[in-house]
Amino acid sequence: MRRFALSFTAVAAVLAVAACSEPAQQSGGASGAGSTGMTQARPPAPGVMSEADRLAQMQREFQTSVGDRVFFATDSIQLSGDAKATLDRQAAFLARYPQVMLRIEGHADERGTREYNLALGDRRAQSAKEYLMARGVSGGRLSTTTYGKERPEAIGSGEQAWAQNRRAISVIAQ
Repeated sequence: MRRFALSFTAVAAVLAVAACSEPAQQSGGASGAGSTGMTQARPPAPGVMSEADRLAQMQREFQTSVGDRVFFATDSIQLSGDAKATLDRQAAFLARYPQVMLRIEGHADERGTREYNLALGDRRAQSAKEYLMARGVSGGRLSTTTYGKERPEAIGSGEQAWAQNRRAISVIAQ
């Protein structure tokens, strides 16, 4: 009798584990005991990217192959030859991906008042936007914002740090 009870317990345990491994139990489907009736999000199928992953990959391509930032001289909104070349690559990228929208963020170095640098960052972002529009990018796909000196790329008080902080950065804003 004792052997029968032990065997019965072992078989019951195996059946309980097997019942929990049914797909309906794992996905929260309607069948099976303990179902909540709510469906759980399933990961994308192999080879299928989520929207967030697709945008992250596109931003990486944009940063590495195209270039996401242009730099400015002190107190200037004038685009250098290098800046125009980067913006030309951005315009070509946007022509290749017509659904992509960009947010252009204007920045300044630490010198000057907060108000002055916010205005300068705004003019830098506008300068980049106007150049892209002149290259055929619809203004409806471009937005601008300014951070002034509030988000420095490089910390420090010297020309090397200041030069890195005088910039406009284009970010994919889908």
